[in-house]
Amino acid sequence: MIRVDAIWLSVQPMDMRMGTDTALARVVAVFGAAQPHHAYVFSNRRGDRLKVLVHDGIGIWLAARRLQQGGFARHGLAQNQALSRAQFDALVLGLPWQRVGEAGVITVL
Repeated sequence: MIRVDAIWLSVQPMDMRMGTDTALARVVAVFGAAQPHHAYVFSNRRGDRLKVLVHDGIGIWLAARRLQQGGFARHGLAQNQALSRAQFDALVLGLPWQRVGEAGVITVL
């Protein structure tokens, strides 16, 4: 299991053709550095694909996810944002992650 202490969502879209090195350079440009045990989430312009870069303390992992229908909920973001694990789980499923609070409590927007 890869340890992840913090998850960060970028408001800037990423070209999904980027590989590990280019994605790492994007993380450094957007967040200032790639911290150990942190995950960085980017979506494409259409919002139907995600890339997640994880620094596990030794190396870099890059994962991608694509929805067959619809898009990832990302409206209303003005700046890069930290996500809870519950919010990240909802985001990758294409659910409205902004409504998920601490300990999985769902709130109304």
